[in-house]
Amino acid sequence: MAEAFIHGLILAFGLILPLGVQNVFIFHQGALQKHFIHALPAVLTASLCDTLLIILAVFGVSIMVLGSFLIKTIMLCLGILFLLYMGWSTWKSTPSAVKENNGKTAKETFTPFKQVVFSASVSLLNPHAIMDTIGVIGTSSLQYNEGEKAAFALACILVSWIWFAGLALAGRRIGDLDQSGRLMNAFNKISALVMWGAAIYVGFTLAK
Repeated sequence: MAEAFIHGLILAFGLILPLGVQNVFIFHQGALQKHFIHALPAVLTASLCDTLLIILAVFGVSIMVLGSFLIKTIMLCLGILFLLYMGWSTWKSTPSAVKENNGKTAKETFTPFKQVVFSASVSLLNPHAIMDTIGVIGTSSLQYNEGEKAAFALACILVSWIWFAGLALAGRRIGDLDQSGRLMNAFNKISALVMWGAAIYVGFTLAK
């Protein structure tokens, strides 16, 4: 069981580490919110969505999705459309400093509801996240029995929760240092390009 837990930790960390749409969004919210606690809707939603996907992947429901060409195609198409929209929305956003009523400076931020909606979307409509979770984590768990699968899934889930919280905290630190908003404006442009690049890549994958 310990071997399965360690395997889950290493595998999940390797999958979640690369720069992707989900990571970009969580970091972005951490940087834009005035306090870490205000970014929690995004962090908690992403963590819960990953938890759901990991549980489905490890305990076999994901095999049904991978086995259906129609479901997989629909999911990929929705993911492409969402990534294109997210890229456009992020490119146009302007997190430069604005004045509050009391005269202090702040940055334009997402409401908690918008954080939840966008975070759920980048988690559940993100083809890369779904394929990593279902295709890699799900298939890697097949070698274990039920008890070992539970330990494997728990390790993957822990990595997600710790990683997203850490990303938001890192973003908050950058936000404190970037009072002018110039760094976040540049980060927005890079984030948009990442999202559009991911959409193009998925499109090529779908066309094969």
